Amino acid sequence: MSTQKNSRTIFKGGTVVTMDPQIPSLTTGDVLIERGRIVAVGADLPAGDAETIDASGSIVMPGLVDAHHHMWLGVLRRLMPNVDDLFAYIAVVAETLGTHYRPEDMYLSTKLTALASLDAGITTIIDACHSSRSPEHTDAALDALDGSGIRALHMVGAAMDKKASAAHLPGDLRRLADNWNTGSGLVRVGLFGQLNLEWWRVARGLDMRILTEFIGDLAKLGPEFAEPGVLGPHNIFNHCTRIPQETWKLFGNSGVNVTVNPRSDALFGFDDESFAYQQAIDHGLSPAIGIDLDTAFGSDLFGEMHALFGQQRSAMRYRRFRGESAVPAPISVEAVLRAATVNGARAAGLESEIGTLSPGKQADIIMVRTDDIAVFPATNAIGTIVHAVERSNVDTVMVAGEIRKRGGKLVGVDVAKLHARVNASLAHLLEVSGYRPDRFGTSVPEASA
Repeated sequence: MSTQKNSRTIFKGGTVVTMDPQIPSLTTGDVLIERGRIVAVGADLPAGDAETIDASGSIVMPGLVDAHHHMWLGVLRRLMPNVDDLFAYIAVVAETLGTHYRPEDMYLSTKLTALASLDAGITTIIDACHSSRSPEHTDAALDALDGSGIRALHMVGAAMDKKASAAHLPGDLRRLADNWNTGSGLVRVGLFGQLNLEWWRVARGLDMRILTEFIGDLAKLGPEFAEPGVLGPHNIFNHCTRIPQETWKLFGNSGVNVTVNPRSDALFGFDDESFAYQQAIDHGLSPAIGIDLDTAFGSDLFGEMHALFGQQRSAMRYRRFRGESAVPAPISVEAVLRAATVNGARAAGLESEIGTLSPGKQADIIMVRTDDIAVFPATNAIGTIVHAVERSNVDTVMVAGEIRKRGGKLVGVDVAKLHARVNASLAHLLEVSGYRPDRFGTSVPEASA
């Protein structure tokens, strides 16, 4: 069952976590939605003719925002769970398998990732697509996002493999902007532009956001990036590991967006005790978190919240015990949840629309059960979300007033059919590439020459 945008819905009698400092959270309260937007948050709100969702024994909260995810890798889930070499990863996913991706494979990977994300309480995702092999591949990914019901910012970028052509970029951006960025739809388009200022200028002319993967060991900003107007809130920099202090100062002064991937940054050894998340905080920024890779992980932002909490505390306490002075305070569960909601909304350019349960904002809401055996008693609501809740506890997911998951099940999704199509896509990619994963191996099989 799905609510319609002109209908009224009320989450009734739940613990309400608003994440809005101006709207108090409630031990027991209600959230009223009308025509896709939140119209009231409070105790004992009159339901009237609204459809009532019983939220007793549950937490009602903003939908999670996955601020960085390569959704095109969906059919390659857990293909490389132990990889620690970035270039070995690129050799497999880009040079060996990615080069054979058809638009159909792009569609299925993106659709699988989108639906799995909704199932896990992720209502918005920044899709970092470094495999926009052709306009047809881009259209397939956008169709998958649009059909899934998730809110998404699809970042169009050149494919990583040497066989791919990027001749359609950045020229294709205008067509995409005209098709996707002019209405009120849930899916919008930006540029995965790395450090190509020519491409940046095209994107800025179209009022697009610009994504750059930024690992200090592999890249640095030249003086041209410090010119006025080059950097700003339209930029999203991901990873931001081991970059110099002068770059952090430039980021802070420019107000760029920073996203980090706690598990992936650790997987590849990108980060150290200087800790990119904390560097962003120290320079006045509001870092968001993303999942990054299906090839090792999957669509689970709860796992990233667990990792962020543990990694920040470990890194800061190591610095303290090493004898440093003025070490930042241990992270709080509230800060972790803010990274997964409010900060992610800001990175996507949607802070005025989503990220908090505030009247007037879009109704991107999830309800998580606290009466499950691994969760109760919920003595601290935010601590319960960050440390105890999992995908299986996500009962209801609403995006812009539309219910996408209800009673623990995705709405209107034929999982068996999708499963069969995804398996066929993977089988095709393995057959044409000649790559053979080791089902029980602990190392990464080498890509074929």
